[in-house]
Amino acid sequence: MKHKNKSRFYVFCVTVIALLVMVSAFANDVIKNMNLGLDLRGGFEIVYEVTPLEEGQELPSMTVVVASIRKRIDILGVNEPEIVIEGDNRIRVQLAGVTSQDEARTVISSTANLTFRDTNDKLLMDATVLSEGGASLQYQDGKPVVSLKIKDKETFYQVTSDLAKQSNSLMITWLDFNEETDSYEKEYAKVLKGENPSYISAATVNSGINGDAVISGAFTEDEARTLANLINSGSLPVKLTEISSNVVSAELGVSAYEQTMVAGGIGILLVMLFMVLVYRLPGAVSAVVLPVYVFAVLGIYRLMGGVFTLPGIAALVLGVGMTVDSNIITFERIKEELRLGRSVEAACLNGQKMSLRTIADAQLTTFIAAFVMYLFGTGAVKGFATMLMVTLFCTAFVSILLVRFLMTCIAKSGLFADKKTWFCVKMSEIPNVNKGETKAYENPFYRLDFVKIAKYFVGFSIAVLVVALLTVGFHAANGKEPLNLGIDFASGTKITVIADDTLDVKEVTAKFKEFGYEPSRVQLTGEGNTSAHVTIKQAIEQEQLLELKADLYEYYGHEASDSVVTPIVGRDLVKNAIYLTLLAWACMLVYISVRFEWDYAIGCIVALIHDVAMVFSVFVIFNFEINSNLIAVFLAIIGYSINNSIVVFDFIREAMKEKDNVKLNAKELFTLVNHALADTFTRSIYSTTTTLLPILALLILGSESIFTFNFAMLVGLIFGAYSSLFIAAQVWCRLRLHAKPKKEKKKKKRKKEDLEEYIVPGINDIR
Repeated sequence: MKHKNKSRFYVFCVTVIALLVMVSAFANDVIKNMNLGLDLRGGFEIVYEVTPLEEGQELPSMTVVVASIRKRIDILGVNEPEIVIEGDNRIRVQLAGVTSQDEARTVISSTANLTFRDTNDKLLMDATVLSEGGASLQYQDGKPVVSLKIKDKETFYQVTSDLAKQSNSLMITWLDFNEETDSYEKEYAKVLKGENPSYISAATVNSGINGDAVISGAFTEDEARTLANLINSGSLPVKLTEISSNVVSAELGVSAYEQTMVAGGIGILLVMLFMVLVYRLPGAVSAVVLPVYVFAVLGIYRLMGGVFTLPGIAALVLGVGMTVDSNIITFERIKEELRLGRSVEAACLNGQKMSLRTIADAQLTTFIAAFVMYLFGTGAVKGFATMLMVTLFCTAFVSILLVRFLMTCIAKSGLFADKKTWFCVKMSEIPNVNKGETKAYENPFYRLDFVKIAKYFVGFSIAVLVVALLTVGFHAANGKEPLNLGIDFASGTKITVIADDTLDVKEVTAKFKEFGYEPSRVQLTGEGNTSAHVTIKQAIEQEQLLELKADLYEYYGHEASDSVVTPIVGRDLVKNAIYLTLLAWACMLVYISVRFEWDYAIGCIVALIHDVAMVFSVFVIFNFEINSNLIAVFLAIIGYSINNSIVVFDFIREAMKEKDNVKLNAKELFTLVNHALADTFTRSIYSTTTTLLPILALLILGSESIFTFNFAMLVGLIFGAYSSLFIAAQVWCRLRLHAKPKKEKKKKKRKKEDLEEYIVPGINDIR
């Protein structure tokens, strides 16, 4: 072997070693410094509806509101809060790692409009007389008070002087005074009963105050500090109404993170082992590159400042299956070339070239779904979409560049020129070109009549749909809810209770009834059933929720997590889910029509509708909760299923080109489709397996908090695998069978005939 050929192998070895060293050196740092979301660290997410303080007023710019909220969050010391404007009058606030969720809620939503009033509730002064940032915690006679630095001392002196001359010279200090519900008279009646009033303090003014002031009251140190911070943060120029919230305790977050990461790691190892066993040398290259892919995804996402959440990690693991699928497409093409008698070098180069178009089309169609999710999705859907787009970018880099580079080094090294079996082909499958053989391998799946078999799969899908409809009818007839809608869609409150000992459904239900709430569902989870997800079909108000959680904490000894969704959010989620799905379908329909033809696009869309309907039907039959995670699943399935369909149609398109796209009769068309499906059948099985392995690992070993998500992914992948073969291809076959021949060809032919018959006088005039 020539030296330059050996150098190719040396480059291969050095590249592999460098990649593994890089991953091992920096992977731990990347993982440790990930910005974890609230579902992995604990914390909460709240969606606020923003309205003017007074009816008829115009809303200020939402950026002004966000700036004010951010200033308040800085008081809490929260790192990297997520504050997102949604629509014209909504703001989503995500705070991970918050130690006191109740304090955070109060600080964010309080308008902190400090006012000084007399006993008739007449406004004397507002916070504009105070110096900016001038409120501070002080002590007076050993008791905590709030000291105020006065900016407009002239106004403050004049107001206090006038008040001192009145018969009742009390100055009442209010925070967020509501003219419709608050009054000194009502609050003083509480004081007479021994209850705490809503105002902060009531101080007697004997003479004009020409200096700083002090707010005193029955404060604890924390209460006085919070009040000072609120005053310093300034008045919030709007009213914030909480319409949705999701609170996760730190205990649940850490547990979910550890379980998911372990399950994801096991799933990736299973995929690596599968590739080595099935594809041997190319599979080993894929297995080496896979950790680089995961490292690249995590590193890029971290540099982007992305927040890692459970759906995001699930998108990463799904991406592992999809990037391996790109390798499978390439390796199957290389095997086809070897079975045609090509050399190892020629087979690798040709196989990679032939697979490039298929991989690009498949990745772009999936990217369309992810991009639509990112543009129009919110919350977990947007996070899932961001991670999916990053995984697709890394898939293109790893599969198209890195794997191709390493495979080219192997092919051109010459070391494996006589080792074709290392590429997962048998010598009996390779023709002896020296003896004039052109073909020695016959695809065993050519014996299968996919067109005929398709009716059984269609029948099964129809049966699943019928059973789902009967289930809905049965529930309705027996007075039950037809669909098990989660609070995301139906509105309500979900509270997760954690205990040290095993919980009992009846006991938990009875405990909530003591608090005046009727649980519609209590689901025990966790090791030893020490956790319970309690669903209540009503959106509990914030004050009542805080009281309930305080009682639960006192009884069980652990902070409870809560998720509250109002009917407004539920309706919008349903509407946005339908909108996102239809928009994604429309975008992909246009793309496929341009890249292929309109009948290919129709076949893909019918398969997608089938996949979504099947997942939904399975959830109805097993009475699983239908929640917002299902939206991300539907859109992920759309991307994955279209990926499979594109690969199948790429083979059909190649076969049609060999026939010059002429009109075929039924028998010829069915034979063409059967052979194309046989050629891609092995790839479909392997691709589905490599995607299912990590999903199964997450389903069996991962966090219970994303069990529904993973189960839906599992069902969707199974239906998506066979819909590409037995739904999409069959729809295309029927459409093409009844399609009329293109008129363009006839026009071209007539032009050609006209040119041939055109008579030029003096040259071809036979007269």
